Amino acid sequence: MAAPAGTQRAGSLAALVLAGGRARRLGGADKPGIAIAGRPMVTAVAVAAAGAGAGQLVVVGPPRPGLAGDLAAQGYLVAVECTTEQPPGAGPVPALRAGLQLVAAPWLFLLAADLPFLRDSHLRALLTAARGQRASGAMLVDDRGRPQWLASCWRTADLTALTGYQGSSLGGLLGPLRPVEVTVAPDQAPPWLDCDTPQDVAAARALGTDLAERREADDEHTR
Repeated sequence: MAAPAGTQRAGSLAALVLAGGRARRLGGADKPGIAIAGRPMVTAVAVAAAGAGAGQLVVVGPPRPGLAGDLAAQGYLVAVECTTEQPPGAGPVPALRAGLQLVAAPWLFLLAADLPFLRDSHLRALLTAARGQRASGAMLVDDRGRPQWLASCWRTADLTALTGYQGSSLGGLLGPLRPVEVTVAPDQAPPWLDCDTPQDVAAARALGTDLAERREADDEHTR
């Protein structure tokens, strides 16, 4: 549910969105800014996080000056901050560390910026699982049981304590925390569907169009 207009939300939960990278397989395009189902993917992810209760949004990557306005248009007044890893494009582990420097909330969502079908219900399931198990965190697993490190929820303090890791893999960094694995029904569009290639983008757009047509048909049927 959207926060009332003019109200800043509590700061117990943040979202850290990795929105950098070079998008080589997309010809260097601004991948998070690609529109699926009528809105940029980074906006879809931000709206999902805000809907799940995040009062702070930290975007690691190029500045997104319109993002706060997009959230406000949905009824969410969220503190949006941008930063970048050094050097830019260095990878997800440096990006995570750069973003953590701005996070003050005790819990955070760690998210990719190219998940156009991620919804607040999926993130609430992650938060409930992590808090209920008193674990360091929780992450989505897809329909094949594969971990989705960039669709996860964590205790911020446990992430900031990971200072000795020298590798470049998020799985290598986060795996020892043994997060709770969360499965969700994919419904009509799986929340873990990301867009790394032109083929991925085309498939996501087709799925988004199909879902919109189904909703329109359902609305007509119920009138």
